[in-house]
Amino acid sequence: MFEKLVTSITGYLWSPPLIVFIVAVGLYFSVRTGFLQIRHFKEMIRLISSGKSSNEGVSSFQALAMSLSGRIGVGNIAGTATGIAFGGPGSVFWMWVITFIGAASAFVESTLAQIYKEKQDGEYRGGPAFYIEKGLGWKWFAVIFAIATLLAMAVLMPGIQANSIAEGVSNAFGIDRTVTGLVVVFLMGLIIFGGVKRIARVAEFVVPFMAGGYLLIALAIIAVNFDRIPEVFSLIFKSAFGAEEMFGGILGSTIMWGVKRGLYANEAGQGTGAHPAAAAEVSHPAKQGLVQAFSIYLDVFLVVTSTAFMILFTNSYNTINEKTGKILVEHLKGVESGPAYTQAAVDTILPGLGSGFIAIALFFFAFTTIFAYYYIAETNLAYLVKGKNRKLSMTVLKIVLLGATFYGSVKTAETAWAMGDIGLGIMVWLNLLAILLLFKPAHIALKDYEAQLKQGLDPEFNSTKLGIKNADFWADGYKKSEKDGKKRVAN
Repeated sequence: MFEKLVTSITGYLWSPPLIVFIVAVGLYFSVRTGFLQIRHFKEMIRLISSGKSSNEGVSSFQALAMSLSGRIGVGNIAGTATGIAFGGPGSVFWMWVITFIGAASAFVESTLAQIYKEKQDGEYRGGPAFYIEKGLGWKWFAVIFAIATLLAMAVLMPGIQANSIAEGVSNAFGIDRTVTGLVVVFLMGLIIFGGVKRIARVAEFVVPFMAGGYLLIALAIIAVNFDRIPEVFSLIFKSAFGAEEMFGGILGSTIMWGVKRGLYANEAGQGTGAHPAAAAEVSHPAKQGLVQAFSIYLDVFLVVTSTAFMILFTNSYNTINEKTGKILVEHLKGVESGPAYTQAAVDTILPGLGSGFIAIALFFFAFTTIFAYYYIAETNLAYLVKGKNRKLSMTVLKIVLLGATFYGSVKTAETAWAMGDIGLGIMVWLNLLAILLLFKPAHIALKDYEAQLKQGLDPEFNSTKLGIKNADFWADGYKKSEKDGKKRVAN
């Protein structure tokens, strides 16, 4: 009964209108910004390493690492495999498309998060709830988003990550899922009880390490199967448009799964990346907007694509017509979609070690994603609860998230993914509408940033001068640190 209800809600949220809305908004932002995802590519790279942290905020790279820790999760391994299982190889192409388009959406939401951020308890806070209230003046809408995000990040979505960790560890090492869940909860507690700075430090160290190791294995598999490069690319592009006879009957599923899993991986337009973006110490909102736009390139064009290539280059997948149940391709008999596809791929070059490697990769990917979820949930709780009740509410939040994490470790994968899709779908609908209505301030910030760059300046933001109301942090220009009287370090 519960599973049917969850599936039904997911079907409504992820109906074709949402896919059209996501693509349309991304295209609109891309055109209006002159395809900044291409024009400012070099600037994005420059900004990643040029910022520094402060007493109030994290560095641009730390904010990038925090957002990547949320983006680089099981969607990069299990989600990509699921997309291929039900959408065929062509779904990978649509993951690329939605990522390119979504870079503009990522810029807009992250720039807005910086414009309307505020300082609470000595730390920067911001995100969709903040820019909805301050930019649109719709507090009721902001409260709805904050509650939906709190529910999604603390209750619905941690289960996906925890479930994949437990499944991967069980397959590789035969460890009981309950034991794995308890270990994950213990380690997670050590981090999230340490605050945002500890989360940022862990992310800054773990994310490059885990992504780098994963990419090396992917490159090794591609090198071993170098002669299949033309064949695999041809399969992807033909399948994407229904030109491959084998997958011609599932074109709708190909597009739907590609967009859905692409969005799940890159999170552009969802609003999650906007939260860590607001925590960054920068002299101009557009700086962190560009950094966050680049982060989804790193996520999808490197990590997700690596997973897809490992699977496709080694034929380690099955594809099923989800409407009819007919098996279109069966390279792995009796193997369910998910991490097992990638494990089989790694086994082709490291026999017997695939399960262990993917289990470890899943642990790092999913683990860092859960603490990114916590930070996002904490930010929205900080928006909703102010004053003396905040400390107690934060403790309750930690306990709830850890409980959801443990529960996700022992429940079925199908239910976990469906519940995660509900949380994601709600956030996407609400946030896309908000950033579409608030495009003007983000566009003004971009134009101001570009104008200052042309003058050879290190851009600084002044919301008063630009006529942007309720951006109190930036009123009358980039402010000085209250502690030492010096300007905060700019990028």
